[in-house]
Order: sequence, then C-alpha cells, then structure tokens
Amino acid sequence: MKHFYTSFLAALLLCNIALAQGATLNIIAAKENISIRGLSVVSDKIIWCSGSKGSIARSIDGGKTFRWKTVAGYEQNDFRDIEAFDENTAVIMAIGAPAFILKTKDGGKTWQKVFEDSTDGMFLDAMAFDKKGNGIVIGDPINGMIYQAFTNDYGATWSKNKNASNATKGESFFASSGTNIVATANNKQPYLWVSGGVVSRLFYKSSIILLAMQKGRETTGANSVAYHKNKAVVVGGDFSKPNNSDSNCILVNLKRNAKCSKPIQAPLGYKSCVIFYNKNTLIACGTSGVDISYDAGLHWRNISKESFHVVQKAKKGRAIFLAGAKGRIATLVLD
Repeated sequence: MKHFYTSFLAALLLCNIALAQGATLNIIAAKENISIRGLSVVSDKIIWCSGSKGSIARSIDGGKTFRWKTVAGYEQNDFRDIEAFDENTAVIMAIGAPAFILKTKDGGKTWQKVFEDSTDGMFLDAMAFDKKGNGIVIGDPINGMIYQAFTNDYGATWSKNKNASNATKGESFFASSGTNIVATANNKQPYLWVSGGVVSRLFYKSSIILLAMQKGRETTGANSVAYHKNKAVVVGGDFSKPNNSDSNCILVNLKRNAKCSKPIQAPLGYKSCVIFYNKNTLIACGTSGVDISYDAGLHWRNISKESFHVVQKAKKGRAIFLAGAKGRIATLVLD
C-alpha cells in the first residue's frame, strides 16, 4: 500500500462555496490525477471512496482527514464502485478486463480478491447491496445477455446469474457513479436498474420499461436511478454534451404500473448520479454541476456549476458527500 494523507485544515484543499439556494458546498479533499466514481457513506463519520489508478480513500472523522491508499498489485485498475459496511469492511469493483471485486476487513490495509472474470468483453458497471448483505453486480452485456453476479455474504463470495435478461443491440450500462442499480428492500423486486446507450430501459419486477431519454448513441441514456418506496427517479443525458438538458430525467411511479413522466423543470445538463435525501428532496450531480429538487423531481434548480461524478447520503445519518475528478471530495450542507 502507498499511504497519502489529506487534512481538512490544509488551506489548499479547502473551498467553502456558499450557494444561492440555501446550501453550502465544502470541498474538503483533492488529489490530482485521480478520478473518483465510487462513494459509500456509512455514517456521518465514515466515508469510503474509490477511483482510478487503484486508489482508495477513507475517513472516519466525518471528512476532516482522509487516508489515501493505492491497492498493491492493482495500480492500473479503475475502481468505479465501492460498498462499505463499517469503518473496517468494504468491497471495491474494478471494471475489467479482467474484472475484479476485492474485499477488506481491516480498514483497507489488506485486500482479498473475492471475484474475477476474464471473459472477453467484460466490463462491470455497478454494485448494490441491501442491509442484510445480499448484493448484485451488473455489467455490460456478454453474448447478448446482461451480465450479473450475486452475493449473500456481504461480498465474500459471488455466483454468476445464468438467467439474466437479454440486451438489445447497442444497449449497455454506464460505470459513471455506481448507481445505475439500487436495492429496494422489496422482496418481490430486490433490485431496480437502468440501461443506456442507443436505448434506455428500466428493469422492474417482471417488467422492462422503455425510457424516453436521450438515445441513439453510445454516450446517451440513463446513468443513475434513485428509489424511495414507490417512486424512482432516473437521470442521465449525453456525457459528450454536458450542457444538453434534453430528456435527461424521468420520474417513475412504481405504484401505477411504472408510469413514467418528465419533470416540469429538468436538471441542468448531463447528470451521472441521483439520490433521494428524503421522500421529497433529491440531489443530482454530473459534469454540468449539482442540482436539487424539493418536490420529488418535478422542479430542479442548479445550485452549483462544480463538477462531480457521484453523490451519496449517509446510510446512518444526514451527511451528504460528493466526489469527482482530481480526487475532489465535498460535503453539501442543506439549510
């Protein structure tokens, strides 16, 4: 492991940005030449990040200090998603090929390889876990089938799904934030996921719903899905055109046979991640900036032009963290 440290008190890494709409964005860490797309916030104190060049960052003091590490032997891997369970235990996903999943039980000091697939065309995109340690990893289609593997022991062992759904030509998934699949806590439909590319689809229970999002190119479509009870919100767009807001967000009423609608006021530009902060408040981010909705996605306001790949709320707490290019990690405080 190579160890690097950032300090909350280091003046060059701090940027306190007051936002016009009653929120404050605090950039609390940065690391040049590293792109972060994996983010897991266990509590208001425990934050894990993963990214390019085999990089991992962890804080156990609410972001005041981060400890950066490069996973030995995986310096060239891009860890696009991470799921942390406590301050010591986490799993990270390297996209491929070959594709890897690693697990640590000692706060990132050592990592054990728990999954590997060297199949031609392998490209993993995202993981999702429920509170009981059941999880799924999803990847781009192989031989026309959506790639999936499951775990029921917090990522210690994995088994491939041999009966996954068929993909349409040109359909794939984006490893942009680790959030194109989400656990639902619904026994009948434990996971909800979205695809992109030439077509965008929502996979829900036994239904596959076509989404009216930007389409037709490998850079277009759905990137992220957020879930709250009977509601889902999907964001994306075209990451090659970050300022294009056309058809970049879909609202889904899962109680009404997955009825889809568009916002009255869409978020600004391309968005790679969206989360529910509570039942009515949503936060989305992307290279076009950070947007917020206070009415379950009907109206969005851009509150910052700062670029981030991923946003997450503490699983046990209220803290909001964002991460992105140049190793930047930030907090978002809502008034």
